[in-house]
Amino acid sequence: MERRGARLGTGIGWRPEIADAVEGMPGIDWVEVVAENVCPGHLPESLLRLRARGVTVVPHGVSLGLGGAERPDEGRLTALAERAEALGSPLVTEHIAFVRAGGPLTASGRLEAGHLLPVPRTRDALDVLCENVRVAQRALPVPLAVENIAALLSWPGEELTEGQFLYELADRTGVRLLIDVANLHTNHVNRGEDPAKALAELPLEAIAYVHVAGGFERDGVWHDSHAHPVPPPVLGILSDLASRVTPPGVLLERDENFPPPAELERELGLIRRAVEHGRTAAAGGPATAADAGTDSRTAAGGDAGTDARTAAQPAAGENTGTDTGPDTGENTGEPIGADAGEDTGPARLRLALAQTALLSALVAGTPAPEGFDRARLGVQARALAGKRADVVAKVAPELPGILGEGYRRAFLAYAQAHPMTGGYRRDALDFVASVLLAGLPESAGARRELRRWWLERSGPAPRSRRPAVRAARAARRVLLRR
Repeated sequence: MERRGARLGTGIGWRPEIADAVEGMPGIDWVEVVAENVCPGHLPESLLRLRARGVTVVPHGVSLGLGGAERPDEGRLTALAERAEALGSPLVTEHIAFVRAGGPLTASGRLEAGHLLPVPRTRDALDVLCENVRVAQRALPVPLAVENIAALLSWPGEELTEGQFLYELADRTGVRLLIDVANLHTNHVNRGEDPAKALAELPLEAIAYVHVAGGFERDGVWHDSHAHPVPPPVLGILSDLASRVTPPGVLLERDENFPPPAELERELGLIRRAVEHGRTAAAGGPATAADAGTDSRTAAGGDAGTDARTAAQPAAGENTGTDTGPDTGENTGEPIGADAGEDTGPARLRLALAQTALLSALVAGTPAPEGFDRARLGVQARALAGKRADVVAKVAPELPGILGEGYRRAFLAYAQAHPMTGGYRRDALDFVASVLLAGLPESAGARRELRRWWLERSGPAPRSRRPAVRAARAARRVLLRR
């Protein structure tokens, strides 16, 4: 039976900064929200109003690390499930990435990337990812879709192309795919991968929806910023995909540098036209590549008529768009595939050692693992440190205010010697403690402000609330003695 998912339509990533604009936009069928940024018991009023209008809301997780060597954390899975239920979502999404390494598997300290890092396209990584996806499927109340990510670097010794890797993942687990065409463009520029070949290898019937976003190129490296307009090559890849299959949903992502609402609406219009261009091309109607940007099959030198899926599967097992078992549209959580009971312990250990070595080189300054491009590792390391500085400035906006122009320089110096181990809020506290222990900043007034800031946030309760907390506890003790 053909897989059936929710028909979503055209959407946009909901962010607090553009909440009012999104509510006023015509033709918005659905929105996506970063799962970790909403609380099930205190949903933003804007999301509640959108839901009341019939707009679908999909939670998009960023912290599970399904591509990591460890099994998914139960607490994170529970939190993602709670958000799906609170939002009444038809599905949830996450990434094919690892975000942390180290820990018990390697008997080393845990390291946090604070970013989505690529998994090696090897059999070990695929086996571990398949089992992690099944764990997540069993824990979630709705179907799961996983996203291909953008990467600045490549793993040595990869055994599969991106399309083959995704094909086998979907075939072995039944998971849906969130295809980010901007990430296909990023990997084309940074890793020389043909987006048309990747699309030809995908199980198109498994696509849940599509992401579209902008970025920028610097020194021959494409950065997937989500802070710039969608470029023509990305629209071309979207048209190529739409010529092969009608995507159930297409969504514009924008995370920073938000333009006026009219500009966002213009980009949504370009996305709709790119999809229509692909449909027209598939039907044999008149269309030109200029209608939707450069067609990926021409720009990347791919052959539109070549279906490379046979490289991923023997002819007898080729996915023709039908499933061999029943599909009710519900996620039963049952493992799919002959390898469901396979022991992934040895593969997990090998993957853990490899990911820890890479992440340590990126955030702790240890030697580059053999086979990696050292120049690209340097680009990625600087990007990670810069992102840490930017995100800490968002979660603790007082710090740039206190330190002024010296904030970023001070944070990058701190990051070189202090890998992140506990998330961005912990990172902010550790940064301030490090600055104060070093006797900085030079201004006594700024040091006092930083010390007050740290004292206010470093205890189990805000310092300003501690007298009230102590008074409440004392009153409770008096009442209990009566």
